Amino acid sequence: MRSTRGVHAIGVKKMVGHGAHADKPYLHGKHMYNLDRMKYQRVKIPIFVFTCFSIGVVVPVYVVIFQQRKTAST
Repeated sequence: MRSTRGVHAIGVKKMVGHGAHADKPYLHGKHMYNLDRMKYQRVKIPIFVFTCFSIGVVVPVYVVIFQQRKTAST
């Protein structure tokens, strides 16, 4: 005898998070962007801005150099 499982053979467990606060899925969302209360704000914000700026400059420059090498070799 061959047994097959249907699509609905196994029940799906519901995700329950944070105990009694399961009805509020984004419990911590309202405090996510409190930049004025962040520790070491004078260090972290400039590092973040510099990192984003560097990625925004380095990636296009690398792409242009890569493309020029690729077309020069053919």
